[in-house]
Amino acid sequence: MMDELTQCRLCPRQCGADRLNGKTGFCGAGRTVHIARAALHFWEEPCISGSAGSGAVFFSNCTLKCVFCQNYKISADNLGYPVTEEELAEIFIDLQSRGANNINLVTPTHFAPQIKVALDMARGRGLSLPVVYNTSGYERAEAIRSLKGYVDIYMPDFKYYSNDVAGICSGAGDYHENVTAALDEMYNQTGRPVFDENGIMQKGVLIRHLMLPGHLSDTAHIINYVHSRFGDNVYFSLMSQYTPVRHIAELEPLNHKLDMRAYNAAVDLCARLGMENVFIQDGGAASESFIPEFTGEKK
Repeated sequence: MMDELTQCRLCPRQCGADRLNGKTGFCGAGRTVHIARAALHFWEEPCISGSAGSGAVFFSNCTLKCVFCQNYKISADNLGYPVTEEELAEIFIDLQSRGANNINLVTPTHFAPQIKVALDMARGRGLSLPVVYNTSGYERAEAIRSLKGYVDIYMPDFKYYSNDVAGICSGAGDYHENVTAALDEMYNQTGRPVFDENGIMQKGVLIRHLMLPGHLSDTAHIINYVHSRFGDNVYFSLMSQYTPVRHIAELEPLNHKLDMRAYNAAVDLCARLGMENVFIQDGGAASESFIPEFTGEKK
């Protein structure tokens, strides 16, 4: 598995960095896994967090690096601490012992080979929880295909429909073709969602879209695409929690909170299309209190 790091092409950037021999990729990651937080997380969708919490492991670095990222301390500033694959496996086991509903891998792609090794170790020691792959959606379909048998639930963002918007916000002018191919592969692996007796997802795809201020048209295209492509065979989470970060204070229109009239228009579109499996938020979600505290220290 680790040979994937010699000329790293895990993400669509395909930067080719030799991460096994001291180089770092576009994402900022080298050979060693870095994580910023591992804890029970209660702020995911109800079918993921439930009342017990999701066993979230937040990985440092990122392949996308959106200018508006709320977790920029770990995605861009690379805040975090190193762990071995053995230590990562122990973290998974510990989260299970604390009653987590699942193992929630947050921004994991650049560490996918190491994660697969850790999951093999953890499963050999009794890990039985569903594994959630919580990603920006900027994925190579080939990389997603390699996760078959390791991941039970895919929870990708569908951030942008327009490659122009993706280029401006994330420097990813090829976002659309990559996210749509990745979504197909995710669905092919999991099929229709499966839940336990408590309504906690055990298998399936949950697509998230964080609405951006001034980009209602892009949101409408995404909603129409998801509905026409997957119908009610996936879940869709329409998020209003956009929170402007301080370092984009001069960047219009991203330096404003989301206009709730735009959000309500998007909710209305979901209703008109007859979409049934949709999570929505209220305006109170747009708050920094919903952003986990990242100290970069091992706890």
